[in-house]
Amino acid sequence: MAMFLSTITDRGSTPGLVKTMAFTQKRLRMISENVANVHTPGYKAKTLDVKGFQRALGRAFLEHQKDINRPFVVENGDQVHTNERGYLEVTPTDQAGRNILFHDGTNLSIERQMADLAETGMVHEMATTLVRGNFDRLRKAIRGIV
Repeated sequence: MAMFLSTITDRGSTPGLVKTMAFTQKRLRMISENVANVHTPGYKAKTLDVKGFQRALGRAFLEHQKDINRPFVVENGDQVHTNERGYLEVTPTDQAGRNILFHDGTNLSIERQMADLAETGMVHEMATTLVRGNFDRLRKAIRGIV
């Protein structure tokens, strides 16, 4: 039964949406750690390369289209990779300074973090809504509801 369901759920946009949800969830956690350390002297803000993830996601879709039986693997250098169990793993890096270093040695802009939080939250909500829609359609098809 699990094999049957995976042949259905590993098609179309669902694998990419699931990886996007995993990435945004991990990015939200990273942003919350940054915000929690806003008053920690010497703290360097962490970052994840969103555009790099998007490029890697696009490559993963192209590779998956060539062979749909191949696992959906997202790889983007040192920051993002898919482990042997198929889970997305991320390693945030220190955020490059934007010519701003505060008196306490931090490079953390709370305004930038709030903007990143809003952007990431919207992307996560969109991916969640689309996955929910995919599974609702699957549930209706199983039940025979038109």
